Amino acid sequence: MPRSSWRAALFMNCCGISGNTGQASRKLATKQGSLCRVSSTEPSSSQASLYPEDLSISLAGSNLCVFTLAELQVATGGFSGSNFVGEGGFGPVYKGLVDERVRPDTKPMVVAVKLLDPEGAQGHREWLAEVLFLGKLRHSHLVKLIGYCYENEHRLLVYEYMEKSSLENHLFNRFYASLSWSTRLKIAVGAAKGLAFLHEAEKPVIYRDFKASNILLDSDYTAKLSDFGLAKDGPEGDNTHVSTRVMGTHGYAAPEYIMTGHLTTRSDVYSFGVVLLELLTGRRSVDKTRPSREQNLVEWARPCLNDVRKLGRIMDPGLEGVYSTKAAQKAAAVAYQCLGPSPKSRPQMSAIVEALEPLVELSDGMVDSFEFTVVQDSGVDEEEEHKDVDEKRKPHKAQRHKMQPTKSRNQPDLLLHRSSERQRHEVQEKPK
Repeated sequence: MPRSSWRAALFMNCCGISGNTGQASRKLATKQGSLCRVSSTEPSSSQASLYPEDLSISLAGSNLCVFTLAELQVATGGFSGSNFVGEGGFGPVYKGLVDERVRPDTKPMVVAVKLLDPEGAQGHREWLAEVLFLGKLRHSHLVKLIGYCYENEHRLLVYEYMEKSSLENHLFNRFYASLSWSTRLKIAVGAAKGLAFLHEAEKPVIYRDFKASNILLDSDYTAKLSDFGLAKDGPEGDNTHVSTRVMGTHGYAAPEYIMTGHLTTRSDVYSFGVVLLELLTGRRSVDKTRPSREQNLVEWARPCLNDVRKLGRIMDPGLEGVYSTKAAQKAAAVAYQCLGPSPKSRPQMSAIVEALEPLVELSDGMVDSFEFTVVQDSGVDEEEEHKDVDEKRKPHKAQRHKMQPTKSRNQPDLLLHRSSERQRHEVQEKPK
């Protein structure tokens, strides 16, 4: 739906202007994500018919705020275009400020307000699932739901505002700076902890829509999972899986889930493997613009993950060689296991956290990956030469912008990956 249509319908509702805004909204609504989202079965039909007062009772003790549409209009400046953040499958998202203008005695906080497409039961079901799950789940790696609005045909959600947008933007949007290796690992670990929390909850939750666009980043690049519209309760009792119609996003869904509709926590593990592969390669899970054999990332890259010689060929060129070889190999091994064709062969998310977390420290500064053989030339001051070596060893911010154009493009790879034998060979060749 065009943003102007959303604002017009909301303005009419808030100002008490007569007219069938629900019908107008339905006529103007645009179907989105038809290739990605097939169906929705959560929550149950009885839950989907909850009235606002019933929902408040169900969420008693959750500390969620129940906003009016008028309050959220004030918070977002009338859903001003200047506050527009983006638009997903469920509608536009606006940045807002909840303060005393919205509610007296309220500590000012910046929020993100998501407006749900009011057309059909699917949008309402997914909106309700998100309210019910995030209203009861709290974790440092899950986006915080602050409140919601359930007024007439309008459905809105109010979240904490995530300053650094989504992982998808940082990986694939050319207007965003390339993420450093240590930041990528930090994001992977944070997202893994979020999934592990869901899987190990008293009543396990299967996320079912783990992908780069649903991983949001705060000002410190802490990863938080968002969009729980497709989340589902895990199997109970002796059941090994949950049977459901296939839904999710092409390129991220586990193959056995696509084939059988059998959903388990290992389905999420596969999706995590895809995102980890995106972090390593800088490529989308599915990219139709690439040659046919490279369009499906998993099919193209997985055979290279357990081969040390091939791994370097698929690493993201945006890293410009500035990464720890040892950490990259271990992360690739984790991705390889996550993407195993058999669900039983995939590790649990808690094991993945244990495997990845030490790699963050291993990559810091990447000093351990440097090896130097210093050859002193006559006429070169020894103190100056040591100074040059020390400068090379220092980790730089935005290193790719500091590379001198007169130096070889392969220099970062030489500094990080050059073996001692290769260095000795180069030293011997130098006198020639």
